[in-house]
Amino acid sequence: MKLSNKNVLSNVLVLFSVILLIIISCSNNTEPEPVPPALPPASTFVMDFSDFTSSNTGLVLNEKSDGTNILSKQNYAWAATNVFVWNTLLTVGLAVPVASFVESFRHEPVLQSNKKWLWSYNFTVIGAIYTAKLYGSFNTNGVEWEMYISQQDAFTDFLWYSGNSNLKGTEGTWTLNKSPEEPDSLLLIEWQRDPVSATGDIKYTNVVPGGPENGGYIYYGLSQDIPFNAFYDIYNKGLNNHANIEWNRTTKEGRVKDPHHFQDSNWHCWNSDLEDVDCQ
Repeated sequence: MKLSNKNVLSNVLVLFSVILLIIISCSNNTEPEPVPPALPPASTFVMDFSDFTSSNTGLVLNEKSDGTNILSKQNYAWAATNVFVWNTLLTVGLAVPVASFVESFRHEPVLQSNKKWLWSYNFTVIGAIYTAKLYGSFNTNGVEWEMYISQQDAFTDFLWYSGNSNLKGTEGTWTLNKSPEEPDSLLLIEWQRDPVSATGDIKYTNVVPGGPENGGYIYYGLSQDIPFNAFYDIYNKGLNNHANIEWNRTTKEGRVKDPHHFQDSNWHCWNSDLEDVDCQ
């Protein structure tokens, strides 16, 4: 039976419609490309000690008109000494975990079959080569992180630190273990940040089980306060003593309060040349 042109056109239109529906249906069923969690910035893991360097921890002598000497920068020097002690402990004790985290930003993650994202790479610390496996996975509260580190002929997949961060990347925690030889808890890091105002804070707390300094901490923050827009709060658990340090990151003027050292509860100040001055 010969089909009319009208019937042929109708059949073509029906076939075209069916094909179009199939294309649309397939398009709608296409899953979006999976996106890995964003790594928290290095500042959420590594505290900034740059305004108080080891070269400035010594006390400076100035000669008075009568030929005697006075200590002219002892306020800044004492603040720097407090910070330097923590900096030294963390630089030595956390060299491997810090290097592993900093290196992660140079690599791209790969999605695993268990839905976790894996950053895998080698890094070097003082001539020793390590392998890092950083896992990131989404959960109901944000992102969970796990860092496993190995060293050939030494240890394999040691969970050196783990943590959590919210989806916005504005707050979170890290928990560090001491070492493969001593896998006890060492440090709790709590952080928060506001990328818009460039403010935030980070706190390292000693959590060594049964340790004499368990509960001691150093707390660092950046604010928009005037005149002092940066601070440290250092708690020495053994002495039950707080040392408070505030300074201006631009002018470098600041002040320190340390009841144990100064034997008072007053602020002790320095100017932009780091010289001792009376507090205003």
